[in-house]
Amino acid sequence: MLRFIFAFCLMTAPALADPGMSGAEFEAYATGKTLHYGFSGQPYGGEEYLEGRRVRWSFLDGKCKDGLWYEDAGNICFVYEDEPEPQCWSFHARAGGLVAQFQNNPEYEELYEVEQMNDPLLCLGPEVGV
Repeated sequence: MLRFIFAFCLMTAPALADPGMSGAEFEAYATGKTLHYGFSGQPYGGEEYLEGRRVRWSFLDGKCKDGLWYEDAGNICFVYEDEPEPQCWSFHARAGGLVAQFQNNPEYEELYEVEQMNDPLLCLGPEVGV
């Protein structure tokens, strides 16, 4: 049993030692960039990080939504125009880019940065029709 506890402590120590990026660190890293994220080997979405902690998110389908981010209790939280409930993430800088862990869900969905661009997201206009 003692061996199991020791092994568990070794596995969790790096996670406990890495509290994630502060708001200032995240702002310095992301502002002025568009980051594309993946999940389980598939494209997930992209976010454009604008001045003043403003953001624009898309699932890369041409539909975009604007929002804001702020730091809260060591997390980076996002509020979007169509969803007032904050979505909070912990961001971690890794060799290949950012890794983000969702804090609102007990399963802790993890996204990872797959591409970094200076170009804005492709956002189509509002849906129009007959």
